[in-house]
Amino acid sequence: MKLMRVGPLGQEKPAILDKDGKIRDLSAHVADIGGAAISPEGLAKIAALDLVSLPEIIADRIGACVAGTGKFICIGLNYSDHAAETGAAVPPEPVIFMKATSAICGPNDDVLIPRTSEKTDWEVELGVVIGKTAKYVSEADALDYVAGYCVSHDVSERAFQTERAGQWTKGKSCDTFGPIGPWLVTKDEIADPQNLKMWLSVNGKMMQDGSSKTMVYGVAHLVSYLSQFMSLHPGDVISTGTPPGVGLGMKPPQFLKAGDVVELGIEGLGTQKQTFKADA
Repeated sequence: MKLMRVGPLGQEKPAILDKDGKIRDLSAHVADIGGAAISPEGLAKIAALDLVSLPEIIADRIGACVAGTGKFICIGLNYSDHAAETGAAVPPEPVIFMKATSAICGPNDDVLIPRTSEKTDWEVELGVVIGKTAKYVSEADALDYVAGYCVSHDVSERAFQTERAGQWTKGKSCDTFGPIGPWLVTKDEIADPQNLKMWLSVNGKMMQDGSSKTMVYGVAHLVSYLSQFMSLHPGDVISTGTPPGVGLGMKPPQFLKAGDVVELGIEGLGTQKQTFKADA
């Protein structure tokens, strides 16, 4: 299933994409795409619906694909070829940092370049959406706790991230720096999350052309690993790292400016398109 949220910011309705590409209204059946609705039982309830009988929605805007995200957890340097382009060693354990949930926005919303920013960068990433509470889970069982997957754009301000004192979070958490969607694709539709093509272009020029197969620590390992340190709850999102081709890794480095258009996508998970604008 391809679950989504549509409508004005703060007024999104839960919806589902049917086999003909029509958006169907789920609001009579679930409160939102999150919490109990994305539990195994909630997803089974949605799967049993007759989609043709649901009202069709003509959507002007697609919102973030999951609501009520308590934690937005990111994994750094998790692609061997990306680590190489940045000159960093592959870490002996996953590098974990948090992205503020206030950064979350819709997949096609404008992205705001922060005041004083000179090094805003792009990163296409595979997002993992948790469907039931995970604590101390084994790697063998980890995917049982996943509701599905989505496209995640881990927008980053590199100077804030690495050239200022402190940790990475402030370079990752600016408003609109976390577009997710267009859909939460349930895990039954993705045969192998470790073999998905990923791409990103800036103003029509391909910058990232990679695959989740070069991920150092796979989805099952990450879910298990994170659950040893914190409980993962329904609606939590794990953004699992990026393949090579980011602006920081270019020679010379390239960064985004107002007016740039970024398009990105992952095989089976849909596409995003954002215009970058200067924050007021």
